[in-house]
Amino acid sequence: MFKIGNVEIENNVCLAPMAGICNSAFRRIIKEEGCSLVFAEMVSDKGLIYNSQKTKDMLYCDECERPIAQQIFGSDKDTFVEAAKMVYEIMKPDIIDINMGCPAPKVVKNGDGSKLLLDLPKAYEIIKEVVKSVSIPVTVKFRKGWDNDNIVAVDMAKIAEDAGASAITIHGRTRSEFYSGTADWNIIKSVKENVNIKSKASEKNNHFKFFKEMKAEVKRITWPSKDDTKKALIAVGVICSNFLSCS
Repeated sequence: MFKIGNVEIENNVCLAPMAGICNSAFRRIIKEEGCSLVFAEMVSDKGLIYNSQKTKDMLYCDECERPIAQQIFGSDKDTFVEAAKMVYEIMKPDIIDINMGCPAPKVVKNGDGSKLLLDLPKAYEIIKEVVKSVSIPVTVKFRKGWDNDNIVAVDMAKIAEDAGASAITIHGRTRSEFYSGTADWNIIKSVKENVNIKSKASEKNNHFKFFKEMKAEVKRITWPSKDDTKKALIAVGVICSNFLSCS
């Protein structure tokens, strides 16, 4: 058992947010199989602010899904804060997760997702204000950087910690890499060595062989550790071609 803020997580299996996949029905299936923490797919801050019923419908969750984290994406501090408050009032999740890692063109063209890795002061202000606006833990997901000329994972982790985030998730690829090649586990190791908050690694792969490799990498970068904040959850593949999450 470990904690993210004041939220107790029973075991080391987490379901990462997958757009178009992680609805309530899917999350309940995963819960029944023993997953301790599930993330709902990301919702748009502006979709909530503009009162989109489709976006609001995505906030449905059943009590059996708890603890649950709801991910939000956006890039405007004020709308992000209002959206976080709306998520809390409508859904009352256990955790709010800020997306600063999505590489999708339709997301980054608006300055959202991984585009925020090019503006760390702005990222800091968003995290800080969201943390202040809700009474539940806030976590942040981000990538290694925007491209090979902008590797900012360690700086981003420190910013998230300073802004009050309770945990972070790192995807060991740049935005320009999308999901190609292999994740950079050394940058994840560097992040864990430079912050004290709970750190998670996120990956995408559809080969069973990779799960064993990922487990070995997680062990290499975090074990042994006398400090629980430095230990890592082991990834579990859910379905092919979707995210894995470990902490």
